[in-house]
Amino acid sequence: MRPPLPPRLIPSESEGARPAPDGAVVQPGAVAVAEPPGPREAGALGPVRPDGSVSTAFSARLAERTAARRHLTRMRLAALAAVVAVVGVLAYLVLFSPVLALEPGASRIEGTGTVVDPEAVAALVAAREGTPLARVDVSVLEDRIGALNGVKAVAVSRSWPHGLDVAITSREPVAVVPRDEGGFALLDPEGVQVGVADRAPDGLPVVDVPVGEPGAAALTAVLSVLGSLPPELLAQVSDAGATSADTVRFALSDGARVQWGSADSTALKLRVLEVLRQRPASVYDVSAPTMPVTR
Repeated sequence: MRPPLPPRLIPSESEGARPAPDGAVVQPGAVAVAEPPGPREAGALGPVRPDGSVSTAFSARLAERTAARRHLTRMRLAALAAVVAVVGVLAYLVLFSPVLALEPGASRIEGTGTVVDPEAVAALVAAREGTPLARVDVSVLEDRIGALNGVKAVAVSRSWPHGLDVAITSREPVAVVPRDEGGFALLDPEGVQVGVADRAPDGLPVVDVPVGEPGAAALTAVLSVLGSLPPELLAQVSDAGATSADTVRFALSDGARVQWGSADSTALKLRVLEVLRQRPASVYDVSAPTMPVTR
């Protein structure tokens, strides 16, 4: 730094006015004042070197810092623009492009059983072909399929990239009952009619129950029992009936008859009947499974 200037000496009145060392005129009688150091030349730009020149290092650092901030801002904006572009492309591919659309033959339909019409299910699925998979409303499709005859429950899920998985729980008939207008109604274990037939289908027993309110309770009990039988035993049942909910009975294809009783203790009655069937008999009474009777 430049050393401060020495104070200007003010002469007495007798000496009169004379120029100060720096060329200013000093009036007689003025008080001597030490002049403070002047402002640093170009101090805003940096320190002053001994030879009087100003250093530009500070200005260079300031410019570099400003340039770095601008570069970082540009990089962030570029990264944000890239993310937005990628998201936009993905959204177009998933929601609007045919690249991920539902294609014919790419869907899987299971569980239609013996009652649900698989062609009707396939037609409902085919109506959505060409629609981007993400935009297929699976809940609406489930409602449409669930309204088909014989469908107890249905679950539809997307199978990327081009298909749907349709899992159906069908209402399988376990018995038939005569209809007043002729023919037979096919009933599932819950008593829901899942179809009609001109004659009793093979493998489904004809149920005989009284009409009216007692018959409704008896029918429910018979269907519950038939629905709990293993498939190999149910296939041997030729007919079944009951006069009340506690008197379920059914006949087997070999001529033997089974007195089952109520729909309770099904698992125990099945084990007891399996043991009793090892010895031929015309009647197997398992209505009281702890005291079975054969005749």
